Amino acid sequence: MQREEIFIGGSWAPRTGTVDIEGISPHTGEVISRVPEASAADIDRAVAAARAAFDDGPWSRTSPSERADVLRALGKAIEARGPAFADASTAEVGTPTNVSLMIQVMPARFTIDSYADLLEQYPFEEDRPGLLGTCRVVQAPVGVCAGIVPWNVPLSQMATKLAGCLASGSTMILKAAPETPQAAYLFAEVVEDLDLPEGVVSVLVAGRELSEALVRHPGIDKVAFTGSTATGSRIGAICGEQIKRCTLELGGKSAAIVLDDADIESVVPQLLPVAFVNNGQTCAAQTRAIVPRPMLAAITDAMAAHIATMTVGAPTDPATHVGPLVTERQRERVEGFIRSGVDQGARLVCGGGRPADLDRGWYVEPTLFTDVDNSMTIAREEIFGPVLSVIPYDDVDDAVRIANDSDYGLSGTVWGADNARCEAVARRVRTGVVAINSGLVGDVKNPFGGFKRSGIGREMGREGLEAYLEPQTLVLPPGAE
Repeated sequence: MQREEIFIGGSWAPRTGTVDIEGISPHTGEVISRVPEASAADIDRAVAAARAAFDDGPWSRTSPSERADVLRALGKAIEARGPAFADASTAEVGTPTNVSLMIQVMPARFTIDSYADLLEQYPFEEDRPGLLGTCRVVQAPVGVCAGIVPWNVPLSQMATKLAGCLASGSTMILKAAPETPQAAYLFAEVVEDLDLPEGVVSVLVAGRELSEALVRHPGIDKVAFTGSTATGSRIGAICGEQIKRCTLELGGKSAAIVLDDADIESVVPQLLPVAFVNNGQTCAAQTRAIVPRPMLAAITDAMAAHIATMTVGAPTDPATHVGPLVTERQRERVEGFIRSGVDQGARLVCGGGRPADLDRGWYVEPTLFTDVDNSMTIAREEIFGPVLSVIPYDDVDDAVRIANDSDYGLSGTVWGADNARCEAVARRVRTGVVAINSGLVGDVKNPFGGFKRSGIGREMGREGLEAYLEPQTLVLPPGAE
């Protein structure tokens, strides 16, 4: 794919910069796309268009039902082009083709539809008793928003941010990662076909320096970011300086607590896909398996046996379970964590190297460590690759302590024979989402986000909509209705 235009305010505009972004195949290391990097002038144009659309245009004054109609059209258009989006994820990210639709297209469609459903019932105006009479609380759109999305699941992230923003009546500049230009341009083409007023949506592709320029832009009212905790900390600091609203969905080091009554043969095949999905490149990956000490050997052996059946290979092959990492830089980072695990005394059970039969591409074998102490680097840092650490515990209190002994708190799971007992344990874990006997570590109809350094605010559900709303209180005169 090669493009020369930039999508600004709902239509294609000539580029103003001279720098190109090259998309690189993680499977071959070859260039597969080339698009313009957005310049500072492009950001100014996009913000000006969004500002005009919000301040003077009709979008902020549309009814909830009108916005719901637009969202439903967006969801249908994404589903119609689902195979193209799935292929882009496989080509750019290395997502195995057998899960691309499941982790990209389906969540995008369901998230958009859930916001459309919410618009049909959400109380945008509510009369409440005041000190001397009635107060009318109105939920107003927050304004012009910047949506900054990561490379790992670009479609579902663009859909999540744009759907919440449009549902509120706000406008948005989406900034896609330089690793995934194909997904960004496909998304822009879908938005182009919507019946949206001029200026409501722009889609730009740019690196970190231009992303900071977008965050700092005085015309931006709110920033919605998904990505690393380090970058989120920087964005949060800028927003704090400018008293600018922000939602930050950041890193994770999620714990899967296996209770002593769990059925190993049932749990392991469900747990491992949640650890290695998208080649381990998901923020909600269950990368710490916290298991009863008497069951440590049995669970480790079962995991190793299951991993041995997983195929590592070309992401376009339907038989592949684990594909390449997104960039050579990311592979080097993951390999550094693996070395640290060995150096610090964890026992490498399987994996840890590059597949011998793949002489190109950024591949790392699915890797299992056991005898891991929670103080080790591999248990504390987000690796973002196919690496799972097994940590033993002595009793349930110890399991909860280990799970909570983390800078992060994004997701988690609890596995056991008694759902009520699992729920009691889940309530003690300081994390944003906990799935019980399930690998579904998020539900698009309900809030998703993290405790601690995993972020600020929530996306999806009622809370996700409210992140794009400003409550305004109208104090009515005494006796007014």
